[in-house]
Amino acid sequence: MHRYSWAALAIFVVLADQSSKFWIESEMTLGGSMFLTSFLNLVYVLNTGAAFSILAEANGWQKYIFIAIASAVSVFLTLMLLKGKLKHHEQTCYSLLLGGAISNLLDRLSRGAVVDFIDLHVGFWHWPAFNIADSAIVLSVSALICSSLMVSIKSKAQQQ
Repeated sequence: MHRYSWAALAIFVVLADQSSKFWIESEMTLGGSMFLTSFLNLVYVLNTGAAFSILAEANGWQKYIFIAIASAVSVFLTLMLLKGKLKHHEQTCYSLLLGGAISNLLDRLSRGAVVDFIDLHVGFWHWPAFNIADSAIVLSVSALICSSLMVSIKSKAQQQ
């Protein structure tokens, strides 16, 4: 990965997420739903909480905590990426995480909540609605965990 291509990937995530949210806001009414397939709908919901709507019912103080956390994570990831000492897969994962964090941060700053619109479901069981930024965050964290587990397993195998 080129030294600064991580920035292009993070910007791509932000642009994809923000443009999809803009489209949802312009085409749907808040609380609306659009059928796509037997397992996927588009919805328009605002999430004042974190993942899975954690703390969504709080009195509004959570917005500032989430803004502070996303800001700190974004600064930390940017500094790590600027050092240029990460492995290729770490750069990719950190870039996805940075793009997702920044895009959801932009939502909290501009809307006071995060726009979620992807509704996966099986029958009447629905996964909590999410967005492209959330997908980038989950993908990056999952890949980092898998990578860490593989290193740990390889290390234990070499010790035997």
